[in-house]
Amino acid sequence: MTSVFIFDIDGTLADTPTAIAELIGDVVRGFGARPRHQDVLATVGKPLEASLAGLLGAGVHDTVTAQAAARYRRRFAEDVLSRGPALLLPGVAEGLDRMRAAGHQLAVATSKIHASAHALLDATRILDKFDTVVCHDMVEHGKPHPDMALRVLSELGALPSQSWYVGDTVTDMAMARAAGLRSVAVSYGVDSAPALTAAGADHVAADFPTVTDLLLQPTGVLS
Repeated sequence: MTSVFIFDIDGTLADTPTAIAELIGDVVRGFGARPRHQDVLATVGKPLEASLAGLLGAGVHDTVTAQAAARYRRRFAEDVLSRGPALLLPGVAEGLDRMRAAGHQLAVATSKIHASAHALLDATRILDKFDTVVCHDMVEHGKPHPDMALRVLSELGALPSQSWYVGDTVTDMAMARAAGLRSVAVSYGVDSAPALTAAGADHVAADFPTVTDLLLQPTGVLS
């Protein structure tokens, strides 16, 4: 039986959390904020405007938030995308190829907006491995609501019972549960293994090759 495997990007496929956190911190400091490192890191993988607003002590629709978001997006290509395929975590490209070769459909559901997600997937040379990419600005409600996952399933004609979500945050696990998906959490991203287990992850993997092996087991976790 073929399945649909849906992935988060930051901290799951690409080693971007550190670079993104550094960029976000630098941007908000440019507007006078002095956030703690852990508060900045906690924003990775969440919608940009809301994260910046929280760090700046401003509203999501305030002018300063819009200015900070524009500055972040201008610098994203130079500070993050320029690293290209080196951003991919070990085993990701090979693992995705194995999944596709086994006949499974692959998708992304990410809190990034469409332009940013496609730019990152293109820079890391894995965009063409996915059957669809659903982003925060393509649905009414982002994570932890199920909208993105449900849109993926609708586009690919898949059932929740035949689908898995792979992510690195408690919010990812909440979305998977809300959509009726099974889930694999990765412990090398933003949230810890105990937190991910407590959030309802069906499995927790310490590296992407383990994710691949879990998803491709002919019997066991997929039975």
